[in-house]
Amino acid sequence: MPASPAAPSLSERPVQRPTQHPVRRFVLFTYGFRPFFLLAGLFAVFGVLAWLLAFAHGVWPAEGPGALSWHAHEMLFAFVVAAIAGFLLTAVPNWTGRGSFGPPLLIVLTLIWLAGRWAMSPLFPFGPMAAAALDLAFLPALAVLIGGQLLRAGNYRNLPILAMLLAFTAANLLIHLERTGITADTAQAGRMLAVNLTLLLIVLIGGRIVPSFTLSTLRRLGRPVEIAQPRALEIACLLSVLAVLAIDLASPDGIAAGIAAALAAVLNGVRLGLWKGHRTAADPLLWVLHVGYLWIPLGLALKAVWLLAGAEIGVNWLHALTFGAFSTMVLAVMTRVALGHTGRPLRAAPATVASYVLLTLGALVRVFGPALFPALTLPSIAAAGLLWMTAFALFLVVYGPILLSPRADGRPG
Repeated sequence: MPASPAAPSLSERPVQRPTQHPVRRFVLFTYGFRPFFLLAGLFAVFGVLAWLLAFAHGVWPAEGPGALSWHAHEMLFAFVVAAIAGFLLTAVPNWTGRGSFGPPLLIVLTLIWLAGRWAMSPLFPFGPMAAAALDLAFLPALAVLIGGQLLRAGNYRNLPILAMLLAFTAANLLIHLERTGITADTAQAGRMLAVNLTLLLIVLIGGRIVPSFTLSTLRRLGRPVEIAQPRALEIACLLSVLAVLAIDLASPDGIAAGIAAALAAVLNGVRLGLWKGHRTAADPLLWVLHVGYLWIPLGLALKAVWLLAGAEIGVNWLHALTFGAFSTMVLAVMTRVALGHTGRPLRAAPATVASYVLLTLGALVRVFGPALFPALTLPSIAAAGLLWMTAFALFLVVYGPILLSPRADGRPG
């Protein structure tokens, strides 16, 4: 697995006060987090809006993917992948010390992402082969871009991140193979592979940034702590999620998958418990990371309960991971990185705190509402979607201007 420098190098830089007013200029493509965090936020609002309208009215174009298939695919390969791209396009220049990718490269990469969304949109009658070609292009292009910088810098220890991107591409390919008629039943395997790869990435990256940011923030607040990170536990957490991934590919929904999920839930729950999350209440930018990671052991535990006991409480375990863990960690990282890399203080605005609370409420409603109140399943899904949209709309209100504006400290980037 790739190693990286200490996490604070990504978004914990001390804020420098500008010595002169920064020149107003178009900065959207000066750093990779800017366009892709903005795109992730926009898709989170309008993509879910499209899904909710189809869900409420039952109206969906006959051409292209069905509503449920489109929703599942795009939340992974549009929303999550955009956030991953923004993170990697910001982290890799820090890992290599070579500076940001140039605007022409970021513009081309953005256009490739947009072409994929155009091709997958139910409003445009793209044939399955053409849609597959356009949609599959983004992740390999991202891998080439960051892989080239890693190789030029001799940063070989982070090259395994390329294998992760290629595995995401393989997951997407499995979905498109079924849609084009080449295979009969590979789409679900592709979706679950993408889910488990995202889970693995959060366990890997979250396992570095959450304790690191906790240590640095509590030290800055005058409440330093010691955080134990036993190497055996760290390795066991990663291996347990790899086991979940492998078993879900070979024998999904069986007893072995339930046992693997239970073991991964316990290990990651113990890991999270060592990170002193109970000390983070004073800093929303910090506690939201702990809340996001908490959804991982919770989601895995619900999966185990569902697969091993058939308990109704666990029926929505998948949304505990996707809505709960993935979206919360995406929002947490985007808000923190955007502040740190635009020279602004690491303080959450009230609207940002509200977005964290609304997203958490939405996840709770989506995961537990239908299980506890089956008669309210449809209202629960609609309410959860509205809470999601409101949370990311607040993100756009606060961070749209930040992503589109020059750094507050007058530095380039």
